[in-house]
Amino acid sequence: MAEEIIGEVSDFFAHPVVAGVELTAPLKLGDKIKIKGHTTDLELTVSHIQIEHNEVQQAKAGDSIGIKVPDRVRKGDKVYKITD
Repeated sequence: MAEEIIGEVSDFFAHPVVAGVELTAPLKLGDKIKIKGHTTDLELTVSHIQIEHNEVQQAKAGDSIGIKVPDRVRKGDKVYKITD
C-alpha cells in the first residue's frame, strides 16, 4: 500500500472527537487515511467531512476541514492518504 501526504492536523477537539486538517491534496468520503506523529498512529476510513460546520462529500487542496477521528491527534501530525 502506498501513502501520499495530503495534509496536516491544525487543531483537535475532544467533544466531539474531531481533527481540524489543512489539506494539500483532495480528500473524499470513503478514502482511507493515516494520521501519524510523534505519539500518534491512526488508520481510518473517512466517514464525515465538514467545512465550516457543513457536511460535504469531498474537499480540495487548500480547504480547512474537520474529520471525525477515533482517538486524540495532535497539531502538526501528518495526514496520509492510503492507496492500493
